[in-house]
Amino acid sequence: MAIQHQDQQVEEPTLREKAYESFTRHLLARDVRPGQFVSQRRLVELTGLPLGAIRELIPRLEAEGLIKTVPQRGLQIAHIDLHLIREAFQLRLFLEKEAVALFVHSASDELIGRMIAKHRELAAAVAAGNETPELEAEAQAVDWGMHDAFIDALGNRIISNVYRVNSIKMRLINQERFRINGRVASVMGEHMTVLDAIERRSAEDAVAALVKHIGHARDRALRI
Repeated sequence: MAIQHQDQQVEEPTLREKAYESFTRHLLARDVRPGQFVSQRRLVELTGLPLGAIRELIPRLEAEGLIKTVPQRGLQIAHIDLHLIREAFQLRLFLEKEAVALFVHSASDELIGRMIAKHRELAAAVAAGNETPELEAEAQAVDWGMHDAFIDALGNRIISNVYRVNSIKMRLINQERFRINGRVASVMGEHMTVLDAIERRSAEDAVAALVKHIGHARDRALRI
């Protein structure tokens, strides 16, 4: 019996993590939508994992603000409202301002050069009239990748975990409120201003450019 209990302790965290990863993957794939009500049975069907894992998953999702229990109605996926948008952008700004200031001094010339080259490649493609859905998807990945790189460079797991959860909310806001479609040139331009400051190793200019960039995204989300 003791051996079974030990094995169970080893397996359960892995199962819970699988349930979490599966849920967030389906959430970002829009298999479930912000504001939608779902049952535990639906989450079992969605993730393909047992009910026990789902029941253990729900408190984590509630703690992270990705789902909430509504009395007499059930489980509701996080609703994208103005309150969530303001809070998510405020947290993002607090974390990324510090991160980019440190990135200015810690990032290698090679890394900065690769980031700049990729942005120039995308900007050139748009200028040549090649703004296809595939290019927009690539640009969106580059957009998120740049911001993630700033946070990753901190090497702080606590900050990375907080940022990861907020990034899920930011991606939901992106899907519901604004997309990069048709705006690749302007987004890459704003990024290049940030990267130019990083290349010059000017933390002050990099922070100012980043604040302006994030502010533009926040304002677009709030206007809709």
